[in-house]
Amino acid sequence: MNVAQAAPASVASGLDPRRWKALILLCTANFMVILDAQIVIMGLPSISADLKLSPVAAQWALSANLLTFGGLLLLGGRAADLLGRRKVFIAGTALFLLVSLLSGFAWNAEVLLVARALHGVSAALMAPTALSILTNTFPEGRERNKAFAAWSGIASIGATVGLLLGGTLIDWLGWQSIFFVNVPVALLMLILSPVLLRESKDAGKQRTFDLAGAVVSTAALGLLVYILVEAPAKGWVSFHTLGLGVVFLVLVALTLVIEKRSAAPLVPLRLFRSPALVGGNVVTAIVAALAFGMSVAISQFSLGVLHYTALEFGLSQSAMPIAAVAGAYLAQAVLNRIGIRVVAVTGVVLLGAGCFLLTGISPTGTYWADVFPGLVLFGLGLGGGPVALAAAALNGIAKRDAGIASGFNTAAFQVGGAIGVAIVSTIIASHMAQAATNPAAVIEGFSQGFVACVIFAAVGLVLAVALLRKRGGGQLQVVPEQRTPSAH
Repeated sequence: MNVAQAAPASVASGLDPRRWKALILLCTANFMVILDAQIVIMGLPSISADLKLSPVAAQWALSANLLTFGGLLLLGGRAADLLGRRKVFIAGTALFLLVSLLSGFAWNAEVLLVARALHGVSAALMAPTALSILTNTFPEGRERNKAFAAWSGIASIGATVGLLLGGTLIDWLGWQSIFFVNVPVALLMLILSPVLLRESKDAGKQRTFDLAGAVVSTAALGLLVYILVEAPAKGWVSFHTLGLGVVFLVLVALTLVIEKRSAAPLVPLRLFRSPALVGGNVVTAIVAALAFGMSVAISQFSLGVLHYTALEFGLSQSAMPIAAVAGAYLAQAVLNRIGIRVVAVTGVVLLGAGCFLLTGISPTGTYWADVFPGLVLFGLGLGGGPVALAAAALNGIAKRDAGIASGFNTAAFQVGGAIGVAIVSTIIASHMAQAATNPAAVIEGFSQGFVACVIFAAVGLVLAVALLRKRGGGQLQVVPEQRTPSAH
């Protein structure tokens, strides 16, 4: 059957014949968001030297992006539902392009920090909206599972390519090039988006924002990210951390009160009646903590103890994204046959097993014996687990809620990642402080960092079994449909 014959069949079935090309575009957006985050980490030493950033300012070049990205995810997801998913995606991509130019041309620290904060805004518009469009474009079942596999696999590739590309670009062209490389890709995305993406939005509700809910929930989420970013330096039981923790809990309680009373809530509380959505997002946060925590430990060990160059480190890690792609596509192939819970549990077990093998890492060990097996197991779990968890969190969600549900899923990953970085960084730093009197404490710190990741996996395993429960037919419970007379 040729393309001309296949297209009418797709149209007749209600499926967009451009959906697979659209998937490439959406995965490219996910790839660029993750690539940018990784590549800036690699470029930070050069940026700090050139712009004379203090250590605090250098940290905020990363934290400013995390705060705006994490804080605005729910608002970005709901904006897509109400204003139009394609429209919001294009707006986010246009801002991403402009911010990349501003970052590359930054002439002082202040401009760079503003640009990085604005980058978080663009990512908060792009990432959940792209996932929402994906969810609405592909029907539940095999096709959507394949799309989730591509989304998950490209994320792992983006992280490693960022490490490889970052070091090479900085050495050859300077730190400005790590921002300018985004420009042609973003421009191509802007050109193709109106061609490949259908517009969709929630036409069944008033196109009004829950302003109070938006302000309070955004403040709560942003404050949580800030607490996690600052906790390793301020101390987990310091007055600063605990005081802000109390403020966060107050904001969460206030959000619940506002959303319960709102006629058009930013965060519809009915979504939380789905064990699949809750379980998928909670375990997603655990998996993110594992992924980011492991990344902190392996990168600091390789660059600081083994003294790898950026290129050597990127090459040494390449086994993980290759395994992640294999794990993602294996997961989507068996997801409908063996079920979401089995695939999710298997993914978490593989992640934990990979980290367990890495607990024995040492400066005198060999890559193939001590590192490679752990990376492969970890990669398989990192590819397969998120496919099942995305299916749990997004399957069964009404189209009108796809944006906010995608925002939840992306926010869960970001918050979980911040938790993993904060905890593992604290463990490593506490052992580093003992290095003057006990040199062996440095290696012990990295080992304990991987142990923390194993503990994350154990917690994730329990939660996956407990929350991703089934009903009579063997399918995960989903959000009950609540139709209104004006809903389509």
